[in-house]
Amino acid sequence: MNAIDRIDIAVIGAGLGGAAAAALLIEAGFEVHVFEQAPEFVRLGAGIHIGPNVMKIFRTIGLEDRLAAIGAHPDHWFSRDGMTGEYLSRIKLGDFAKREYGAPYITIHRGDLHAEQIAILPKDRLHFDHGLTDLEEREDHVLLTFANGRQVAAGLVIGADGINSRIREKLLGVEKPRFSGWIGHRALVDMDKLRATGLDYERCVKWWWDQSRHIMAYATKGDGSEYYYVTGVPVDSWDHNAGFVDSSREEMEAIFGAGAHPMVRGLIDATTEVTKWPFWNRDPMSLWSQGRLCLLGDACHPMRPHMAQGACMAIEDAAVLTRALSLTGTEDYRTAFRIYEEARRERATKVQTISNANTWLKQPEDPAWVYAYDPMTVPLH
Repeated sequence: MNAIDRIDIAVIGAGLGGAAAAALLIEAGFEVHVFEQAPEFVRLGAGIHIGPNVMKIFRTIGLEDRLAAIGAHPDHWFSRDGMTGEYLSRIKLGDFAKREYGAPYITIHRGDLHAEQIAILPKDRLHFDHGLTDLEEREDHVLLTFANGRQVAAGLVIGADGINSRIREKLLGVEKPRFSGWIGHRALVDMDKLRATGLDYERCVKWWWDQSRHIMAYATKGDGSEYYYVTGVPVDSWDHNAGFVDSSREEMEAIFGAGAHPMVRGLIDATTEVTKWPFWNRDPMSLWSQGRLCLLGDACHPMRPHMAQGACMAIEDAAVLTRALSLTGTEDYRTAFRIYEEARRERATKVQTISNANTWLKQPEDPAWVYAYDPMTVPLH
């Protein structure tokens, strides 16, 4: 592109939500470019859950079968007592999910998912090394200025740029995210050590302790060759400047090991490298769009990962926003943004609230309101 080029829609951020928005908008016939601050694609993160609610979206852009082939297909989401091993709930997934909710439920490495999303985007629409430094809304476009010196005039701007969103700052002013009082440890475990326990590790299980401390453990590949866990631990503060820091097997042992079930102890023993991360929060937002700017995902409604639906909400947002713009066209973007927000606010806020409370599927309950939801057909008004 030239120094200042005119484009119809700019998506800021090529994470899971931004990449989904770009693919869906392109599929719907819009002229869209996506701008990512990272210099190149990197296989980041570890495990992630993709529910039937979002696999239906991936069906639309031709990724459902590919992701289903890569990911693991748990038969259940089990909740178990971390000390006794008692089953607190058994939520059916597997073939039941396909039949009841209309698509599979998979667990997958976030990097594998993201790589597939990036691969389907036309190379001339995806721009790495474009960190947004400024934006100025003008009469018929938004002027975007990037750290590399490039300027782009976009008819509409979609902020998919995460919890520290520059687009959100433009709408609501500078406000730092609030530490939620929780940290999470993340680790891919040593499969040889895990197998050596002789125990049969379930493909998706959440181990619970008092104060809602937990370890969520699951397979991230269909062949069972990769197993991952993420914890949730309440703490008084986060005293590090870094986005995450190294933890250790000893720290895991100190938090969860005393008196724990043998399967939990085996999981800790199979830990080699483990990191810990702060979970940040924001209050539900007063507005999701203003003028030619619109937000989705963590830029809009960040949540703790305790429901395994944070990325799913961003991708659902992308689908509904695309449908709203398809109804109105880009000229009537104000109506499209209103339709989008009205369709998404209640659901996203409910998921945000339950995620933050950390009660999801601890006890037997019907998850159909989450998993049977179809963003491609939900009524828009």
